[in-house]
Amino acid sequence: MPLKVMTLNILMGGEERMPQLLALIARENPDVLALQECLGWEDGERLGQVAAALNLPATEAHVRLGTARPRSSGRRYHVAVVSRLPLRSSRDHANPHFIGHCLLECELETGAEPLTVFAAHFDSHHENLRFVEARYLRSLLEPKVFGERDFLLAGDLNSLSRADPYPGDFADRVRRGRVDKYGHPPRFDVIDDLEGFGWKDTLRLKPTSARWVTARRERDGGEAVDFRTDYLFASPSLARRLLGAEVVDVGTASDHHALTATFTGA
Repeated sequence: MPLKVMTLNILMGGEERMPQLLALIARENPDVLALQECLGWEDGERLGQVAAALNLPATEAHVRLGTARPRSSGRRYHVAVVSRLPLRSSRDHANPHFIGHCLLECELETGAEPLTVFAAHFDSHHENLRFVEARYLRSLLEPKVFGERDFLLAGDLNSLSRADPYPGDFADRVRRGRVDKYGHPPRFDVIDDLEGFGWKDTLRLKPTSARWVTARRERDGGEAVDFRTDYLFASPSLARRLLGAEVVDVGTASDHHALTATFTGA
């Protein structure tokens, strides 16, 4: 059976947009779902609603909330994984010396070799901080095992890929748009590093449509600029089973569009 995965930044816990988000999740019906910015989800209510939208019980076998470290505002931008495949184990990575919000590591039962999923939300402030997160992730992976087994990295990485079709005047547009977090000119260090380790960008590997933008930003009266900051990366063995990946328009449900990828079964 095919395996469909999806990632989505739901924006500030979903707030009054939860009905829209739940309808979207039910319609897309992923087997594995990674969510970012799950603010205020500690009580389990909204995580339970997501599980119900996928006809899953809200038990540890199918849902996990990764507890983010508090930011200076006191807010915790949690990440979550909801999975049809049974969750064998999970581990939160939220050391403030290395992690911006939270990196949730989950091992999923597949009936064959397990699938390890990293649900991520990288720091939004500076490429240097995100690069530390990319290197921390690298430290968790033994290269030989990574090359042989199935791993997935899903989330809002707040980073840019030089493989995306940005226009020739992109650096000028970013400056006019008053978006500073990628640097001037914009930097691509994080995605370069991930791909240098061997991660495969599913949207660039096998897109099923021309859509690629996951976030449009217009700051303080500046020019609107299109970006992709959301990714589904696969290890080489998992990437060989990729059927296709696409950006899913979420309308007004969030300020990010969703990204899905579908793989053949193990």
